[in-house]
Amino acid sequence: MLDKNKKIAQEVIKDFQKRAEERKAFETLWRLNINFLMGNQYCDVGYGGNIEERDRQFFWQEREIFNHIAPIFDIRFAKLIQIKRELSVLPATSDERDKQTAKVLKKILNSVESKLDIQNIINDGIKWSEVCGTSFYKISWNGQKGQVVGLDDNGEKIYSGEVDISVCNPFEIYPDSCTCEDIRECQSIIHARAFTRDQVKSMYGVDVEGKSVNIFSLAQVSAGLGGLGFNGASTKVVERSKDDSVIVIERYVRPNKDYPNGRLTIVAGECLVYDDDLPFACGEDGQRDLPFIRQVSIPQPACFWGTSVIERMIPVQRAYNAVKNRKHEFLNRLSLGVLSVEDGSVDLDNLEDEGLCPGKILVYRQGANQPKYLEEEALPDSFDDEETKLLDEFYRIGGVSETMGTDYASSNISGVTLELMINQDEIRLNSAFESIRSATKKLAKFVLRLYKQFALFPRIAKIVGENGEIELFYFSSNDISSDDVVIENQSEGAMTITQRREMIFRLLDSGVLSDENGNISNRMKAKIVEMLGMGLWENAQDMRELHIKKADNENLKMKDGKKVDVCEIDEHSLHCQEHIAFMLGKDFQSAQEKDNQIEARFLAHIREHKKYLKEE
Repeated sequence: MLDKNKKIAQEVIKDFQKRAEERKAFETLWRLNINFLMGNQYCDVGYGGNIEERDRQFFWQEREIFNHIAPIFDIRFAKLIQIKRELSVLPATSDERDKQTAKVLKKILNSVESKLDIQNIINDGIKWSEVCGTSFYKISWNGQKGQVVGLDDNGEKIYSGEVDISVCNPFEIYPDSCTCEDIRECQSIIHARAFTRDQVKSMYGVDVEGKSVNIFSLAQVSAGLGGLGFNGASTKVVERSKDDSVIVIERYVRPNKDYPNGRLTIVAGECLVYDDDLPFACGEDGQRDLPFIRQVSIPQPACFWGTSVIERMIPVQRAYNAVKNRKHEFLNRLSLGVLSVEDGSVDLDNLEDEGLCPGKILVYRQGANQPKYLEEEALPDSFDDEETKLLDEFYRIGGVSETMGTDYASSNISGVTLELMINQDEIRLNSAFESIRSATKKLAKFVLRLYKQFALFPRIAKIVGENGEIELFYFSSNDISSDDVVIENQSEGAMTITQRREMIFRLLDSGVLSDENGNISNRMKAKIVEMLGMGLWENAQDMRELHIKKADNENLKMKDGKKVDVCEIDEHSLHCQEHIAFMLGKDFQSAQEKDNQIEARFLAHIREHKKYLKEE
């Protein structure tokens, strides 16, 4: 048995090393992107795929860094995290029960989003996809989280479990082939990370030998930066060793003929700690599948890894640094001057150290020509022209324009022209927008599928209601009948707050938000205030919503055989609609088979409502 486990561990390690070698070229590009983003821009890919520094050739050479990649990255990141990701769930059927279930599922997603801070998780994923071109979300079930539901025989706490969502940077993911265009085409994926020896023992209960593991980190270094007479420093990615650590390799294999439920093999160091079926049924129709979601900045054909705009801007950044530095060297020669000195006429050592400072007494040999400055030409216009062209190329390649980083309030640009420029920026970012939306939808589906698999007992969750109230509700796996997640208001994904407000005011002026009498309901007023970003009306109770909830509770009571009296304050027409809708659903038909008096109770209750309607 030990020989078999050792053989499996060696096979997984060998597979990991093969994938790492295949992915090495992409890893080098990611490291180069991070270096240029952090400001270390005098580096290049050297022999063997290593990042090598380029030192200055002359002591007087200008090697300043004029980083335009970082602000463009900031603009793109700020724009992408503004995407409105309001999720909704479509009912499995048109039955009233499925419609109510869809509302419960939306509440579950809202509760999970608040509890796990999914907004921040997605922002981290956007950050990595913008830097390296690709990022991943890993969704799993953590049995050590959630609510305490009891104690075991040893007095240890038993938890209900909770969904665990984490962001995986591309350095941790190893697909079986880099030519797959999506995770759907991958048959297996390896997730490898470095842990300390104590962490491995805490997670898997095994004591493995710790070694020195190479990791990447940031460091402040000086690589011959700066200008004439001073030095500069930048942050770069360096490779360091982490002692007493272990590489944990998790290989996830999709279900196949040999493994109908898939296979998960975990190797810590050289020790096999897990080898069994895939634990998570996160695929379609309850199938076990790979628990990863891929997100890219710019997709590449026939390639698993996306492209980052940083990679495209690196040649422009190098050219821009060269132009600016050569321009400054030219200005240095204009300001300091270049002396022409006859051989043996002056003390060259003194002249090199002090130059021609103000008030200096220059002694030169009698009969010799006195030192003089060489005549310099004016700065050529080609420097300024090239600098302007490179700046325009930055924004063009980066997918943004100066409208996203410049205040045009006092400019002469018309509103129509400015709006067209903003629309062009949104079109350029559309690829990243769609990838983020797709990843968010898949993430929500995975969450619902894991709750369907593991939430076997009723769980309590809470959300903040539309009126600022905290609403508690129970749910279990039986309540999850659909995972058809959609994103509401997709057209508003790239809109700024100002654009959304302008759109709302236009809708108000056109009367779209008013009823047939031209009035705006309390519910719509509260929604408008919320969309304007001014918070919620605490006292603006939605009467219609409250009556619907009351009618739903009455339906459940009458279904259980209880008699419910009609109250004068009821919205009778609304109550009649809710009761009739319930009678047309499957729940009512199932209950009618067990209780032949249920129809009479409902009809009597509805007649009382209609009686009040006639009196009104």
